[in-house]
Amino acid sequence: MRLALAQVDPTVGAIDANAAKVAEWIGRARDEGAELVIFPELCIPGYPAEDLYLKRHFLAANRRAVERLAKEATGITALVGFAEPAEGGDDARRAHNSIAVLAEGAVQAVYRKNRLPNYAVFDEQRYFIPGSEPLAVEVDGLGVGLTVCEDVWLPGGPAQAEAAAGARLIANPSGSPYHRGKGSERETMFCERSRGCGAYFAFCNLVGGQDELVFDGQSLVTGPDGSVIARAAQFEEELLLCEIPHAGEGSLAEPLPDLDEVYGALALGLRDYVFKNGFKHVGVALSGGIDSALVAMLAADAVGPERLSCVVMPSPHSSSATQQDAREIAGNLRCELIEIEIEPMMESYEQALRGHLEEPATAVPRDPTKPSEPDLTAENVQARIRGNLMMALSNRHGWLVLTTGNKSEMSVGYATLYGDMAGGFAVIKDVPKQLVYELVRRRNERAGRELVPASVIDRAPSAELRPGQRDEDSLPPYELLDRILGAYVERDQGREEMIAAGLPAERVDEVIRLVDRAEYKRRQAAPGIRITPKAFGKDRRLPITNRFGG
Repeated sequence: MRLALAQVDPTVGAIDANAAKVAEWIGRARDEGAELVIFPELCIPGYPAEDLYLKRHFLAANRRAVERLAKEATGITALVGFAEPAEGGDDARRAHNSIAVLAEGAVQAVYRKNRLPNYAVFDEQRYFIPGSEPLAVEVDGLGVGLTVCEDVWLPGGPAQAEAAAGARLIANPSGSPYHRGKGSERETMFCERSRGCGAYFAFCNLVGGQDELVFDGQSLVTGPDGSVIARAAQFEEELLLCEIPHAGEGSLAEPLPDLDEVYGALALGLRDYVFKNGFKHVGVALSGGIDSALVAMLAADAVGPERLSCVVMPSPHSSSATQQDAREIAGNLRCELIEIEIEPMMESYEQALRGHLEEPATAVPRDPTKPSEPDLTAENVQARIRGNLMMALSNRHGWLVLTTGNKSEMSVGYATLYGDMAGGFAVIKDVPKQLVYELVRRRNERAGRELVPASVIDRAPSAELRPGQRDEDSLPPYELLDRILGAYVERDQGREEMIAAGLPAERVDEVIRLVDRAEYKRRQAAPGIRITPKAFGKDRRLPITNRFGG
């Protein structure tokens, strides 16, 4: 049998457009001589469509689309993911996460996902009623067992029963979201399942960005001996073809190197967020620092330099070196550069607030090693002036403003509400500071020239909101900070566990305090792309009002 995996990029809620795309790719697969074409999980309604799955009219619309689509399935069998309206569903859950088997112009059978994940970013038990039965169909004389994504992530389950009943191929339409290293984890698992079942496995994954999630594609086919016999590319649509039983060389796209993979995920997530939400242009406040440099590079690669405007807004505390670096970055990226001096606005704010920012006589004596509250206020005013200007340009020109804070800063609240946090999308929200540097170096290396000058990479990190300011005046060195954050935020380790692992107790206590105190800020942050196993948002849901420490 000639098998096709249609690794497509649907859009949540665009039911008719998604169905039209599926129809087109059914035709492409048929033209390539395929007898069976597999599409990703929930590709008709889009995934994850969240509470849209609770709307009866949404479910009805996606069911009608599948029924119309079935007429396109002639001379080929298509497995198409949809949200099947459930008969007798409870008041909340009204659907199954299902696969329609389309052939001979009609829906021939429906398989319902058995295992519904409810961890990390997954919330399927909120929306779907689980199926309980395995299902196999015959295609061109070959037994094909049906599963959906999580159904095969643990041994046994419907795949084992289908293989035991004679299925030689287990189809696995999926919506498996990306995080760093996820592709190799999946591939290892599918090789194990193939060996365990003595069957071919065909994993067809979504590709594309959906809000904070990125689906990386990398669909694959594994053989009964546990080998990978076909693999699609990452971060792009592809029709992957493979012969079952397999003979000879297959199509094996090489996985991207680690840093290129992360960069590709960020670029795809940004591109789809911009275009699927109808934006035509993006704006970045370019400071001459490493974070805004990475965001600008990603934007230029994702949407094109002609759709990017970089805004330089120097203050009296901005060094001439960083201003020149910002101009050079914009020139290297060939995007529009706008310069706006903010010193006059700072003076106006100072005049307006004069007499209102003195410390009261009853104030507790401050720590002389830390900036006084009026100084901190002035720093925040600068950030908010810049944020206000970016949003004004956004309003006037229809830009999507990209914020430039990284995960290390977002973790400890080293960002100004309504200032540098102002914007519509936080591209590097889940990228730790040290990884920011690695990604910039790698992008320069791939370009064969310094898109970002070496001076930006070598300069000590600074917000440049007061004279001589450095990030390490207020934070632990980023090498140490990122280690503590990895333990506390991503692995949920407690204080004693971190200290036992060799992390300094004083710094651990400081970081725990900062992370917990900044929860209210993170709730007000723009959405951003998930590239680690635990990002802020659906992955990590903690109360703002919380007295538990460590």
